[in-house]
Amino acid sequence: MYRAFSRMRCCGKHALARKGESMNQKLLVIVIAIALLIPLSRPEAQQTRIPSVGVILQGGPWYAVVDGLREGLRERRLVEGKQFALDIRDAGGDPKSVEEAARSLEQQKVALIYTVATSVTVATRRATASIPIVFCAGTDPVSIGLVESFAKPGGRLTGVHFLSTDLTGQRMEILKEIVPKLHRVVTFYDPRNPSAQESVKLAREAAPHLQVELIERHVASAEELQAALRALRPGEADAYVAVSDAMGGSPRPTYHRRGKGQTAADDVLLR
Repeated sequence: MYRAFSRMRCCGKHALARKGESMNQKLLVIVIAIALLIPLSRPEAQQTRIPSVGVILQGGPWYAVVDGLREGLRERRLVEGKQFALDIRDAGGDPKSVEEAARSLEQQKVALIYTVATSVTVATRRATASIPIVFCAGTDPVSIGLVESFAKPGGRLTGVHFLSTDLTGQRMEILKEIVPKLHRVVTFYDPRNPSAQESVKLAREAAPHLQVELIERHVASAEELQAALRALRPGEADAYVAVSDAMGGSPRPTYHRRGKGQTAADDVLLR
């Protein structure tokens, strides 16, 4: 594992995608990074155990990223089930479940852990000791300390950065354009999540310029998110704005009125 990991580190300036690149390019970068840890099968050598890649995500729309990963690996002629296996762990919006999944995967000695979303990456790094981590993060990985720099990630983490947190202010502007009479906007997030902290900061800065009030609700678990949604009074908020917290995008089955593909936070819009 360490020999393969050293190869991933030395190509860090290529493996860590920069802002402005298309998502297809970024997913390809992840594919290349993971491919470095997956030995290709040779006719003359029978593999007794195929490498396993652990995947941790918060469910819901995040599965689309895993679909892209699978597609990219197929394009590189890497066949799932023959040359590699994906061990997918859906934390269901629970930050504690992320850490439990990360520890379990490290104990199982998977080749690496692929983390989807910044908060998942932070929790996975905190819960593990030595396993390589390839991330797909919506917050600048340098600003929150996931890597040392874009050119030289250092440590055991590398991955891609797609624009999400930086666009929080623009999402507020679009919401105002859609609802010109907008006055109160609510958001839910875990204050311990550095990605959410940065995103909310940008939302606070945008709110006065748009003449709207930002209502912040702190939640530390999927259960607290559900409770906060139930406690929201009719008319308390005109709309919901998403900040960079993967927990808010996770599906919760207890809301029976939710349609297919909707998430916990979507219930705000159904009130």
